Amino acid sequence: MARRLFAGAWLRKPYYSQVRFSYMRMKYLFFSWLGVFIGSWIIYVQYSSYTELCRGHDCKKTICDKYKSGVIDGSACSSLCTRQTLYFGKCLSTKPNNQMYVGAWGNLQGVIKCQTEEMAHVDLRTELEPRKATVLFDKPTRGTTVQKFKEMVYGLFKAKLGEQGNLPELVNLILSVADGNKDGRVSLPEAKSAWALLQLNEFLLMVILQDKEHTPKLLGFCGDLYVMEKVEYTSLFGISLPWIVELFIPSGFRRTLDHWFTPSWPRKAKIAIGLLEFVEDIFHGPYGNFLMCDTSAKNLGYNDKYDLKMVDMRKIVPETNLKERIKDRHCESDLDCVYGSDCRMVCDQSKMKCTTEIIQPNLAKVCQMLKDYLLRGAPVEIHEELEKQLYSCIALKVSAHQMEMEHSLILNNLKTLLWKKISHTNDS
Repeated sequence: MARRLFAGAWLRKPYYSQVRFSYMRMKYLFFSWLGVFIGSWIIYVQYSSYTELCRGHDCKKTICDKYKSGVIDGSACSSLCTRQTLYFGKCLSTKPNNQMYVGAWGNLQGVIKCQTEEMAHVDLRTELEPRKATVLFDKPTRGTTVQKFKEMVYGLFKAKLGEQGNLPELVNLILSVADGNKDGRVSLPEAKSAWALLQLNEFLLMVILQDKEHTPKLLGFCGDLYVMEKVEYTSLFGISLPWIVELFIPSGFRRTLDHWFTPSWPRKAKIAIGLLEFVEDIFHGPYGNFLMCDTSAKNLGYNDKYDLKMVDMRKIVPETNLKERIKDRHCESDLDCVYGSDCRMVCDQSKMKCTTEIIQPNLAKVCQMLKDYLLRGAPVEIHEELEKQLYSCIALKVSAHQMEMEHSLILNNLKTLLWKKISHTNDS
């Protein structure tokens, strides 16, 4: 009897093993297919996003069609459309209507930027340049004289920058840039390109600050497409990871990674000094004051000598222009009177209208961004003083009495403290 029970148990064992094996195989297949499904879905979403964001082909086609029909001209047109020596490389676009690519122009490395979509309306939070609401490249019209074009440019600058005694100098500077083939005159196609580009704050700022160290150089243009100097390192800190890896990294750990992969402290100090110098360049400069409306680290970079270079200046806008557009807008709180992420105006609660009173100057916003960047790893002997100066800087208000004097004093004190500490090092 016992022998028969043992034999039955022995016969049932393979059956149970077979059932268990089938279950494990089904489980493995289920999770495999689930992984394939999720991976395919992620790739599809990313590909759809990429094709929506990266439309360089459309941009190039529009520009080259206009160039070949004689509507526009510029220093980069022939290389882009005829000789094919200006190439679109890696896509850097973050918005469909603002196309940005790494570009190769012969032996030069640059960044190509162009705009593609029409703007039917202006969203104060994201867009201060209501472009392409009318026919693109419609101005100036045929028959416009050089003098009349100068008056058009002067009127545009007056609206953007306010009353400035030296605006005629800026007009002449623009005409010299617009002369793409350097033949001593501005043709109608070149004037159409220049007029379209002057609607863009970044282009205008590059021309105004063309001799400044921390502004990327303008390499060329065609229509409203322009090529600017490529910056080697395109963020103050952090590392570039494949998008599939970024999806699975928690934001807190990503910030920790960012701070791990930063330059040495003396090099960070040199980069910070460059940023403070850039703030000086745009604070009541020769053509008025400009406001930094997105002071995130992704808009800043540096070269191999650790000199700061601006990567994206599209959210640096003329103060006069911003105030004119934002005043008297309906609001319920200060949050309704914001352009970009950082330019905040005061909301008059009694009238429910935005005022032109700016809450924070550029320097305070820059110090807020630099606080953790500079204090992490700072030498012990200056840590306390550096922290004190940074907090004084962050507390700076536009409405403060003698703000301009305080602004200059705080900025110079910070630069002096940092420079004294690194001036004797190789990083200086």
